[in-house]
Order: sequence, then C-alpha cells, then structure tokens
Amino acid sequence: MKSALLHGINLICIVSRHSSLTSAARELNLTTGAVSQQLHAIEERLGFKVFERHARGIRLTEQGSQLVESVAHHLSAIEENVYQITRVSESKQIRLKLTPSLAFKWLVPRLEDFQKQYPDVQIHTFAEGALVDSDNRNFDIAIDYGPMPYKLKDAELLMEESLLPVMSASYYQRHSQLLSHLDTWQRITLLHDAMPWQGAPKDYEWLYWASQNQLEFETNQGHFFNRTDMAMSAAEAGVGVALARMALLGDEIAKGRLVAPLEPIKANAGYFVITHVDNPHTRLFKQWLRQQVVSDKNIK
Repeated sequence: MKSALLHGINLICIVSRHSSLTSAARELNLTTGAVSQQLHAIEERLGFKVFERHARGIRLTEQGSQLVESVAHHLSAIEENVYQITRVSESKQIRLKLTPSLAFKWLVPRLEDFQKQYPDVQIHTFAEGALVDSDNRNFDIAIDYGPMPYKLKDAELLMEESLLPVMSASYYQRHSQLLSHLDTWQRITLLHDAMPWQGAPKDYEWLYWASQNQLEFETNQGHFFNRTDMAMSAAEAGVGVALARMALLGDEIAKGRLVAPLEPIKANAGYFVITHVDNPHTRLFKQWLRQQVVSDKNIK
C-alpha cells in the first residue's frame, strides 16, 4: 500500500472519532480547511464518499463505516507495536488537567500504581483552578466534572457521581433529631461547593438534593467554597453538613472523621475525559483510569 493511501486511511480513522471536522482538526493541529481537502483527496482516490456532511457535523457513510471497522484495529496495532519497541529508550509525558479536588482526593493516591506499571510515562498534572478550562487546548488529557449530558460531544464519561450528606460525629450528635426529620433542614448549616461547573448557581447541589427528596427549604444559606474538598473538610471540622461526592470520599467515614446517616443520590453529573492528543500513551493512561473506576466499583 502506498504511503499516501495509508496516510489517508489513517486520517479517516482519526476523523471518524469526532463528530465534526473542527474537532478533528484540533487533534491533528491542522485547519478545518486542510482536513477537508485531505479527506476529499482520499475519497477521490478510494472512489466513494467516506463521510456525509450535515448541519450538525459529519458522520460515516455505510462504506466509510465498513472501511474504518476493517482497518482501524490494524493501524492501532501497528502504532502500539512501534510504541512497545521505542518505549525502552524514550520517556513520554502526558499533560493532564483536572480539578484540585479530584487530583488530591482521587488521582494522587492512585498514581503510584500507574508509576509501577508504566515507569517510562511521566504524568504532568495541572490542577490550578476550581474549574477545568477545556477551551484552552494546553493539555493532552483533561478530566472535567459536569452535568449529563456533557457540553462536549467528544468527551468520554469516566464515572457517574453521587451526592452524600456528610458531617462530623459531633455535629450529628447535636443535630440528629433535625436530620431525622427532613422537613426541618432549614435549621441545618449547609456547606456548598459554589462552583460545581461553569454557570451553575452557587447553591445548585443542595437545591438539586432538596428537589430530589421533594423538600422545600432555603438552600442559599450556610458557607460557600470554590472546591468540594474544602466543603468536606469544613464538615469534618464540625461546621455543618456538606454534600460529598462519592468519588472524593476516601476512608473518612470508615475512620469516623465523617458520618453519613442518609443514603446517597445520583448527581446527574459525572467526570468526563477530554482528549486533545490521541496517541498510545494517552490511550494507555485512559485505559488505566477506566481500570481504577472498575476497581472502585468492585471494592464497594
């Protein structure tokens, strides 16, 4: 197979993972026009249309789907084999962007496992702000927290989240009668993550929790933080009741630092993986992330 044809088929496989030429162009570091021209050239050479253009983006034609299904795993295998050959002498870096709460409470305690399995892959973790700026493409992979469905169609759901009211044992002892009667929650000090995602009201999670439990009480009260782990730390200190995200709970309940007298509810939100650079190393890291989620479910 001539190199130009192989390059064109590889381009088709890359573009097929996206819902628009603009998104594919970002991954390829090309202009949308350049990608469109290259696709037109390979379609001319193949003699059939690979993609259908429509108002909301692109989709594979029937023949295009058959082509991708027949060759994609072969191209991936070639890339993986080259990676295995070169990885001994080549150190690879992954620029990872995520929120500080997820970094400190979920990712960092697990990184030793990744380092043991893949010692030649370096993870450069950036967790500067309470929110992930997915529009800034200065990352290879980002993990963002957001509502379902997520704003970016190409993002991959890593794990769904649930919300659980937590507090210190002393706070529970002082307020157990109020907590057992859900209609008296207006007398509870609420601890908020005021920035669950861009544009959300600062009392969104407690307002959502109240509506799911068919309760009406003033949720815009208490103390507000720009990070979930700060609200959880305030709860541990006896300040009030926080809505913990289950993925961010470690051994606080098992060791008695927090108590949870109520059941968790689905948050209708989750953690999404956004891929800017797709290569064997980022795919390897994403596979490892999925394995961590499966392990968590098995433990629970």
